[in-house]
Amino acid sequence: MAGNMSGVARGHLAMLTFSALVAGSFSLGSLAANEIAPTALNAVRFLIASVVIGCAAWASRRMARSAFQAPWRYLVLGGLFAAYFVLMFEGLKTAAPVSTAAVFTLTPLMSAGFGWILLRQVTTKRMAVALTIGAAGAVWVIFRADLAALVRFRVGQGEIYYFFGCIAHAAYTPMVRKLNRGEAPVVFTFGMLLAGLFLLTVYGWGDIRATDWAGLPTIVWITVVYLSIFASAATFVLLQFATLQLPSAKVMAYTYLVPSWVALWEIGLGHGAPNVLVLAGVALTVVALLLLLRNEH
Repeated sequence: MAGNMSGVARGHLAMLTFSALVAGSFSLGSLAANEIAPTALNAVRFLIASVVIGCAAWASRRMARSAFQAPWRYLVLGGLFAAYFVLMFEGLKTAAPVSTAAVFTLTPLMSAGFGWILLRQVTTKRMAVALTIGAAGAVWVIFRADLAALVRFRVGQGEIYYFFGCIAHAAYTPMVRKLNRGEAPVVFTFGMLLAGLFLLTVYGWGDIRATDWAGLPTIVWITVVYLSIFASAATFVLLQFATLQLPSAKVMAYTYLVPSWVALWEIGLGHGAPNVLVLAGVALTVVALLLLLRNEH
């Protein structure tokens, strides 16, 4: 089936999987955010992900020396993604999950802006309508169809931290396409992870040394393993692949599905299903994605 798919279709499938895996990082990340310093947690996460992706890149036999020319490219990309994850966990320390999820839905629109600045990618009228519908549906899901909760929304320190993280995430997407010189996604991801690990280790060395690694709660290690393998290694490759197939705005539009996937995660964890009004918001995100799946021409 996958063999008969076009590159664009595979790009969309990659982002569908990406959004499901990212949703799990919100659910688990909120449980571990106050148990360990964000820089220490993400340094270990990048280390494990580097080993996993490094092995995959080596096995693929595509690890050419030319892939590591102009290493500054990896420092730029690794810095952007490391900044996103550190600021995400910094924000989750104090911000309510509802507020951070609302901030996250701004990423596709910011990514469309960066796509124009860096690559001159133009967002068509239909894509703009789709982005708007998706944002409305995601916000409706996030606030559980409660207008009073939406009206009470206030921006706190945690939300501000996370907003700057989302700016880094939005810039990362078009930057991959701008800086990639034909390297395979798995090799390009490996370079980015090594650079991110280096930057996190230098910046967060004090936190890494101060962490009582042996005394950490089990939930932290469960979170670290999930984040490293599923929400880092796997999603990095999926995102790298998709950004080489799709415009930045379309890639980041899949973030609108994250709240819906989170709802499924909650059901799976035994926390109950959302009500019918909330499902109306889920339907809007699906409408937005169907608009984005169509070719412009």
